[in-house]
Amino acid sequence: MKNVLKEILSTSVYLLLVLCAAYLIVTYVGQRTQVSGSSMESTLSDEDHLIVDKISYRFKDPERYDIIVFPFQYDQDTYYIKRIIGMPGETIQIDDNGNIYIDGEILRENYGREVIKNPGRASEPIILGDDEYFVMGDNRNNSSDSRDPSVGNIHRKDIIGRAFMRIWPLSKFGILKHQ
Repeated sequence: MKNVLKEILSTSVYLLLVLCAAYLIVTYVGQRTQVSGSSMESTLSDEDHLIVDKISYRFKDPERYDIIVFPFQYDQDTYYIKRIIGMPGETIQIDDNGNIYIDGEILRENYGREVIKNPGRASEPIILGDDEYFVMGDNRNNSSDSRDPSVGNIHRKDIIGRAFMRIWPLSKFGILKHQ
């Protein structure tokens, strides 16, 4: 009887430690998330499963073209995944031809799938604050992003993490390229 009690206590302590470690990992290191929608096509597809790196931004700042996860401010438990286009302190504008300007210079990038039809609030210059980022989906004409007032500029404190690895589907398994 004494050995059984000792074994139950030992197993309980072990399970408690495992649960605490899992909680710490999910809260501070990384978590699994699923892409819903096509706003990041062709980089990410609907129902892709990703691991989000939640720790690296504790040691370094986000960079242009990083794919980040952040909460949607008007719907609890809804998270968006977008690419950083504009950095703190920059001025962003999108012209009628779909060109993205950063501080007056055309942004040369190849992530957008098509010419931007609706510049949204970026039709006028947007000056980012010291802790603000301008984000866009790669599927520019099918993305609710910083051009939309309901999303707006993303504050540094609201960034949950950086999309790190695709784990599903297995045919696309691997580390995501951001730059």
